[in-house]
Amino acid sequence: MAEFDKQVKYLGKDFGSLRNNLVEFAKTYYPTVYNDFNETSPAMMMVEMAAYVGDVLNYYIDDTFKESLLPFAQEKNTIYNIAQSLGYKPRFITPAIVELTLTHTAPASTDDNLEPDWDYALNIRYNSRVSSDTTGVDYRLLEDCNFKVNSSSSPRTFEVSATDSTGTPTRYKITKRVKAISGEVTSETFPFGSATKYDSILLGKTDITEVISITDSDGNTWYEVPFLAQDTVLSDFENNIDNDKNLVQFAGTSPYVLKLLKTSKRYVTFRRPDKKTELRFGAGILVAPDEEIVPNPTSVGSNISGSPTKLGVTFDPLNFTNTRAYGEAPTNTVLTVTYAHGGGVGHNAKVRDLNAWSNLVYAAVDSTLTTSEVTTAKNSLTVTNPSQATGGQSEESVEEIRNNALAFFQAQSRSVTKEDYVIRAYTLPPKYGSIAKAYVVQNDLLEIGNNIESNPLALNMYVLGYTASNKLTLCNNLVKQNLARYLGETRILTDAINIKDAYIINIGIKYTILVNRNFNKSEVLLRATKAIQDHFRIEKWQINQPIVTTDIANLISDVDGVAGVVPPKTDNPFNLPVVIENKWNTAKGYNEVLYDFTDPTVVKNGVIYPARDPSIFEIRFPNVDIEGKIVGDVY
Repeated sequence: MAEFDKQVKYLGKDFGSLRNNLVEFAKTYYPTVYNDFNETSPAMMMVEMAAYVGDVLNYYIDDTFKESLLPFAQEKNTIYNIAQSLGYKPRFITPAIVELTLTHTAPASTDDNLEPDWDYALNIRYNSRVSSDTTGVDYRLLEDCNFKVNSSSSPRTFEVSATDSTGTPTRYKITKRVKAISGEVTSETFPFGSATKYDSILLGKTDITEVISITDSDGNTWYEVPFLAQDTVLSDFENNIDNDKNLVQFAGTSPYVLKLLKTSKRYVTFRRPDKKTELRFGAGILVAPDEEIVPNPTSVGSNISGSPTKLGVTFDPLNFTNTRAYGEAPTNTVLTVTYAHGGGVGHNAKVRDLNAWSNLVYAAVDSTLTTSEVTTAKNSLTVTNPSQATGGQSEESVEEIRNNALAFFQAQSRSVTKEDYVIRAYTLPPKYGSIAKAYVVQNDLLEIGNNIESNPLALNMYVLGYTASNKLTLCNNLVKQNLARYLGETRILTDAINIKDAYIINIGIKYTILVNRNFNKSEVLLRATKAIQDHFRIEKWQINQPIVTTDIANLISDVDGVAGVVPPKTDNPFNLPVVIENKWNTAKGYNEVLYDFTDPTVVKNGVIYPARDPSIFEIRFPNVDIEGKIVGDVY
């Protein structure tokens, strides 16, 4: 029989199959050469060693293939790499965002005394920092707080703060609000020599939430892009006469001008499993402009009169790879990188907890103004937060990265379905806030300010955030405003979105059990309570998710030492295996949302449904809101 006529079986992959196939192969094609296949024979040792090697190789082949697929990958490093190849950047810890109220006094106008002298209105520069009284966490201003500016997006108010003996106003108190975000700011420098394609740098701090700016030693700015092939970015410029003499007349209401900028100085960020961030630059290493490197019709030889007769430069096909099509590489310069880092639920500052400046920077003041009045205005400056900071969250888990990356890739940077909008909400950049829970329903009305318009394509998105202690809370107006604008970038033209608060229904649970007699009752009760606490961890629950009481009873029954679950006899009109009760006393830290768990429209077949208005169940204080009793023991 010719060598190529031998039949090889390719279906065996495990040790046993490979072993049997090898023995069968030897018996079929070498019957007269060797026929001693006893378990103790030398031939069987060789067969089993070969089967062992084959089994190990197949295992690693299968494992490597699984690691290349995001739904099956297990290694954190692999999941990070695949997620970012799909365009999704895993989220490190998220900083908190808050709206600050700033006030200061200014002298009355000498013209009519009916308003402040706006020449003495202060301008607090962005990145000025306010410190928390209780946690010591710094919050930095995300924009200038210019008291001279009054617009729909940045309104100001003023009121009389002092009068003379005749009642004529002498000073006014000016109030303005500004956005701030938690975290520290660090600057690092990185020297570069000769150009290197796709060069990269590693930032020193962990949990970086934002790269604020990158400038080189020549004063050029480098811009972050989602991918290196994108050569245009949106950038804002201060609205002054040096930048645009035609638009400076609108500086009072529009202090910044948004422009589309084309640049080759760009980079992308890459997030690593060790919580560090890598910056990667382009491939352009040649100094000459691209049009001089790559031939075009104007530089190719032609017999037409007046046209060039030969190329101006030596043509090398490899020059294509050295152009700035994917950005340029830093060359003989020093980059200064300023970035923000830090965050988490511990940064969600309480109401009126931000009252002291840790770093206060003023814009330049007109030298012709009265020095004493300027000093008085500065000394009167106050700051506080009338609402709680929200949005601070811990980093994404591996499973969250896996699911969010797949959903993000499926959405393709557009929001069409309800699920697209939810995923988009969860990817809100940290500097604008963070969404803990989101839920979308169809609506036929659109809310625009105080007006309501008919729109059959309108959507209602219900959202919630986290407090510093990882409890659910309503998102402040600033976060909702930022979210609406963020969603607007990817929504289809005809869609419209209302951002609303979901309801938080705080609950308590009572259960009774039988315990096996040979078990410690206290330990069994503790384990059962822990199982319920884990089931109701708020990270696992979503808006409008019902409570299935049989599921709770089953997980209690699975606890070691529990002989059975007995339906409580009191406050249990539907004879459920566990009793769910409403907690609503605001004085004790609960949300003031009343919910009737005795309503037959709420409880159906052992399932407790949330309200028709989007809402979520939450055990506010798991250590006290879950009550278990032992009513007996059995053998």
